[in-house]
Amino acid sequence: MSDHAYVPPRVWQWEEPSGGTFASINRPVAGPTHDKALPVGRHPLQLYSLATPNGVKVTVMLEELLALGHAGAEYDAWLIRIGDGDQFGSGFVEVNPNSKIPALMDHSVSPPQRVFESGAILLYLAEKFGEFLPGGHAERTETLSWLFWQMGSAPYLGGGFGHFYAYAPEKLEYPINRFAMEAKRQLDVLDRRLAESRFLGGEAYTIADIANWPWYGQLALGRLYEAGEFLQVQEYQHLQRWAREIDERPAVTRGRMVNRTFGEPETQLHERHAAGDFDTRTQDRLDADR
Repeated sequence: MSDHAYVPPRVWQWEEPSGGTFASINRPVAGPTHDKALPVGRHPLQLYSLATPNGVKVTVMLEELLALGHAGAEYDAWLIRIGDGDQFGSGFVEVNPNSKIPALMDHSVSPPQRVFESGAILLYLAEKFGEFLPGGHAERTETLSWLFWQMGSAPYLGGGFGHFYAYAPEKLEYPINRFAMEAKRQLDVLDRRLAESRFLGGEAYTIADIANWPWYGQLALGRLYEAGEFLQVQEYQHLQRWAREIDERPAVTRGRMVNRTFGEPETQLHERHAAGDFDTRTQDRLDADR
């Protein structure tokens, strides 16, 4: 143990930002920091988000619904720049008091319905449109189990492993080892499940897959935290099969682009207000890059 080990004070107090990528937006209190109304477009569904894994869940779901012909799933996707603190604007806090993306407003009902937390949004949309959630008791229960597994497990992958491996101001052996072990355990959980089933809920593609893929599928494909080699993701063969199959879905390609502000310019669609916002050249480039 280091001779300079941290000794917690008797009472914790927030005195200054702790450093790291997100230090400027972390604070120990809730509520808005400034007044800012949210824009509202012409479609029934208004999404306020960013293309983090949690944001991608919802844009993939909406693009999948549109691909099935559900015109009521048309949406406007407004960019929330979390690095700039947009999530602390008064309008956003009204939609999500937890100030996290994604957040959804459904204007097809009166009064408009707010929905926050990505898993809740997926479940809301699945029930609203009758898609991607099996009707049978056993299949529905299995799907919801894997949906909520993801909601409970991803903080260890993102806030735990991802934070200390990729974003913390200094590399620390103990937390990286601790959360790398948990990340690999989670990958093994998924790999074992996918050895016995095509998708997580069974033989049908569901919101369980839509929730898990942006995190664990993209990790398996080497797109998350540049940690594929470190975690030896190629050894999870069933997870790899599942990740590649979902990656090939056109709606997933489109969903990954929406509210994306990083990567090659051709992979970014900062805001989405119509299906025509996806141009053919961008689709061709994405297909070629896979």
